[in-house]
Amino acid sequence: MNKHCSLCNDSFDCGADRPEIRCWCETYPEIMPLARHEDCQCPGCLGRTIGNCIDALIRTSDTATMVRMAAAYRSDHFLENIDYTIEDGKYVFSTWFHLKRGRCCGSGCRHCPYPRGQA
Repeated sequence: MNKHCSLCNDSFDCGADRPEIRCWCETYPEIMPLARHEDCQCPGCLGRTIGNCIDALIRTSDTATMVRMAAAYRSDHFLENIDYTIEDGKYVFSTWFHLKRGRCCGSGCRHCPYPRGQA
């Protein structure tokens, strides 16, 4: 099904009309409630919107709560604007990515939510 993003109006394909294919948005964290007037967003806009919602949750929640929430979304599939952004051609992992890991890796990552060395 061809749709248009409710934010940027770009055209994108949605698999919701084909039962054998799950819509790509079903792989995104179910964190952002849609308002009644909102429609689908393209991958880029949805990633940014969900990333902003996650950032707001992180600012208002304690680390242990966020680790428990993020654990439900552990995956080898990483989402741009949610798990990482690209800056000057380099991947920068988000706080959400580190929360999903569940511990500090000890590399001094910019967005690490853990005290260094916390297991």
